[in-house]
Amino acid sequence: MKIHETAYAKLNLSLDVTGRMPDGYHSLSTVMQSISLCDDIDISPSGSGWFVECGLPYVPTGPANLAAGAAELFRSRSGVGPEGGRIDIIKRIPVRGGFGGGSSDAAAVLRALDREYGRPFDRPALEKLGEELGSDVPFCVFGGTAHATGRGEKLRPLPFLADCHFIICRPDFSCSTPELFAALDRTKLRIRPDIQGMLAAVEAGDIQGMAVRMFNVFEEVLPRRHAEAVRRIKALLIDAGALGACMTGSGSGVFGVFADGKSAEEGLGRMRDADCDCRTAHTALPPGL
Repeated sequence: MKIHETAYAKLNLSLDVTGRMPDGYHSLSTVMQSISLCDDIDISPSGSGWFVECGLPYVPTGPANLAAGAAELFRSRSGVGPEGGRIDIIKRIPVRGGFGGGSSDAAAVLRALDREYGRPFDRPALEKLGEELGSDVPFCVFGGTAHATGRGEKLRPLPFLADCHFIICRPDFSCSTPELFAALDRTKLRIRPDIQGMLAAVEAGDIQGMAVRMFNVFEEVLPRRHAEAVRRIKALLIDAGALGACMTGSGSGVFGVFADGKSAEEGLGRMRDADCDCRTAHTALPPGL
């Protein structure tokens, strides 16, 4: 028996850090979008304990992997489903790029097991289950387009951005999320994203209005060498025809929004000087929506 599911990457179209909550976590306000860039997940139940294989030597194979953690959590909370097995991941989402790959893999496991074992959880309950695994997992469970607040787990669905196209770029460096949060705590920001304007643009289906409002506060506190690299990639994306460009999550991934698929494909051909992994993608809805 093999259970298949697709795990879709996410983008932060705009991201603000709005303060600290009583539990010590930072509060966010971010507009999130699932995209066609994806991992493939195959779950093969057998025995007890979970093993994860994705062909990358630095990705955990046991309980430390979010996908394995998701399978164990599903069983413990639902009382149904397998006690163990193998999870094979065909990895396409760049690791540690801000594209939510680990969270999306975990969300896909929750979605797949919930479907396979009689849907013991409704949508809010499955999102709440994902919250125990990580702040991005609730969004990744059902994806689409949403405004996320709190730690990222409080979701307000937005009209789906159909037929929106991107070039996504993964530079050859990673950013430390804890270090960037600490830098934000020490910094008086000069610029903050126009989240309300972004929400209005998304709700109106105004891609141009959305593109010009994209901004990520983490870009303001990147180490100098990383900031210069991100600015350079954003400039190359604009030169390649992007309507706007932004870093996603806490980086280092950068993306540009394009008017249509043809423009994105043509723009990809102009990104040869970016010195990083670049590919096209478009908006996507995970299965079940």
